[in-house]
Amino acid sequence: MLAGLLPVAPALAQGNGPGVRGARAAALGNASVALAGDGWSMGNNVAGLSEIQQPTVGFYAENRYFSPALNVGALTMALPLGRALGQTTVDGAAPTPVAASAARTWARHGVAAIEAQRFGGQLYNETRLGAGYGYRFGQISLGGRVDLLQVSIEGLGSRRVVLGTLGGQIEVVPQRLSFGASLYNLSQTRLASYQDERVPTVLKAGLAYRPSAQVLLVVETEKDVERAANFKAGLEYRPVPVLVARLGLATLTEQASAGIGVLAGAFQIDYAAAFQQSLGFSQHLSVSRTLRLMKNEE
Repeated sequence: MLAGLLPVAPALAQGNGPGVRGARAAALGNASVALAGDGWSMGNNVAGLSEIQQPTVGFYAENRYFSPALNVGALTMALPLGRALGQTTVDGAAPTPVAASAARTWARHGVAAIEAQRFGGQLYNETRLGAGYGYRFGQISLGGRVDLLQVSIEGLGSRRVVLGTLGGQIEVVPQRLSFGASLYNLSQTRLASYQDERVPTVLKAGLAYRPSAQVLLVVETEKDVERAANFKAGLEYRPVPVLVARLGLATLTEQASAGIGVLAGAFQIDYAAAFQQSLGFSQHLSVSRTLRLMKNEE
C-alpha cells in the first residue's frame, strides 16, 4: 500500500516540507522568513502578506539537477482587503522593488491569498492547495495558512492530509531591522501509520537588515524536528531601482546560490541558480504582476 513506500519518498521528494517560494528567496539561500510584501510570502512566511499593497498574481517554476521528475510549479494570488493604511515615509525596508520615496502602506483588513503547487512527475508527486491570511498592526505582522496536501505514488494511490502554518514578523528597528519566525505543520500531521510517518514540522527564524536603501542582508536558521539545523544567509544589492543582484548560502545542504531580479513596469521577474557539489545545478524562475485595482487612501 501507499504507506509502505512513503518512508522512501523523501529521497525523490521535497519531503512534504515548506520548500522554496520564488526565485528571490532561492537566490538568497532561501533565507526568506523575514522577507515581506510580495506574493511569495504565502510560502516563505505568511505574516509577510500583510505588507502587500496591491492585488498580486505570481508564477514560480523550479527544476532541480536537470531532472524532470524534480520539477516544481506554483501559482499564487494575493488580495488586500479594505482601504489602505500607511505612513508617508522613506521605504528603506520594503522587500519589493519600489521607489525610495514611496509611502509605506498596508491593507486595513489584512491580506488574503491562495496558492496551488505541484512537485514531481508521474512516479511520485505532491500537490498542495493553500489559503492564507496576514494582518499588520503597528510594527507587528501575524499570519496563518491552511494547506490540503496530497501525496501520490504511481500504482499505490494517494493520501490527503490537512496541515496548518503560523508566522509572525516584527520591525525591531523600523525600516532597518526585521525579525521573522514561522512554524510549518504545527499539528505534526501524520501522513501514514507505517513507522508513524509524518509531514515534517519545521521551525524557521531569521533577521533582515537593511544598512542602506540599496543593500539587504538576511540570515536564518531552519530546524526540522527530525534533522539538523540549517543555517542560511543571503545578500541583495540594488544598484538601480529596476535591477537587483543576489547571493546566498545554505549550510545543511552545502548549497550556494545567485540570481538577479528585474522590474519591468507592473512585472517583477526573478531568476536564480543554485549549485550543490554532489548533485549539480538547480534553476528557479518567478514572475509576479501587480494589478493596480485598489486605490490607496488614508
